[in-house]
Amino acid sequence: MAAPAQTALGRRGAFAALARAGRSRQDDGMIKEAPPQPPPVRARRPKSRRPIVQSSEQRFIIDLYHRAMALPLWGVLVLMAGFFMALNLGFAWLYSLDPGGIINLRRGDFLDAFFFSVETFGTIGYGYMAPVSVYANSVMTLETFLGLVYVAIATGLVFARVSRPTARVTFSQHAVVTVFDGVPTLMFRAANRRSNQILEAEVMVTLARDITTSEGHRLRRFEELAVLRARSPLFALTWTVMHRIDPSSPLYGASPESLARDEVELIVVLSGVDDHFAQRIHARHAYGAHEIVWGKRFADVLSVTPDGRRVIDFRRFHDVVDA
Repeated sequence: MAAPAQTALGRRGAFAALARAGRSRQDDGMIKEAPPQPPPVRARRPKSRRPIVQSSEQRFIIDLYHRAMALPLWGVLVLMAGFFMALNLGFAWLYSLDPGGIINLRRGDFLDAFFFSVETFGTIGYGYMAPVSVYANSVMTLETFLGLVYVAIATGLVFARVSRPTARVTFSQHAVVTVFDGVPTLMFRAANRRSNQILEAEVMVTLARDITTSEGHRLRRFEELAVLRARSPLFALTWTVMHRIDPSSPLYGASPESLARDEVELIVVLSGVDDHFAQRIHARHAYGAHEIVWGKRFADVLSVTPDGRRVIDFRRFHDVVDA
């Protein structure tokens, strides 16, 4: 019974040292503890601030295909429907400029011209209305060509969007700083929410912060944080990523105030091979300074049933408790 008691005393001693370093604010390399605060459990993450890009180029038009690929599936369908309606409305207006160019088209009826455009665009051709003038046939030829191009682009876009493998990885809402094996350690965890397995999983953690050079220039610096286990042969349930804050760490001597002052952000990139698609997938997340909780640890989510089966409780995945 002496060994567990000594371990508990050792942990309490480590936390006491962590608290003393935070109160004294001496630059001895120990992490400074934040003021007491309730654990921000299950808080809604604020939207990240996106930079404002000023350019003479029409970026939206140039990157239209890339933007469409980044949209959700319902967004792609809405975009396709919008282009479909816009093209048919435009050609209906062109057809209406020649009232007698299409037989059985009621004069001045824009709906008839619109539905004829839809038939032509979709190569349907019910046979009730048909172009007879040179102008109407010319417009019909142009619309048929654009319809074929539109169908080809739309098919490729939907296929590329649907067939692309994606990762359903959930990251904890907060990262924590707690003592682990006597050393202050930054931790966060990830979970694979699908029934598949991610093979050869890798995680990379990068610290982004503002610094001021000796010349007085302020810039954004990116530094990679070494983690205890950066690779995992199999990622099926959860993964707790740890970074030891020792003298070699860029976070050595940091405090909650300094992280907020430097606008620190932890950028996490997790990648691996999906065993169903046999293709590489990626997941990313970012933690701001306000999302790093000090002096807390994550609640246990893994347990074992009497028959030896593992149970993971995702309801407590984001919970933090006193260390």
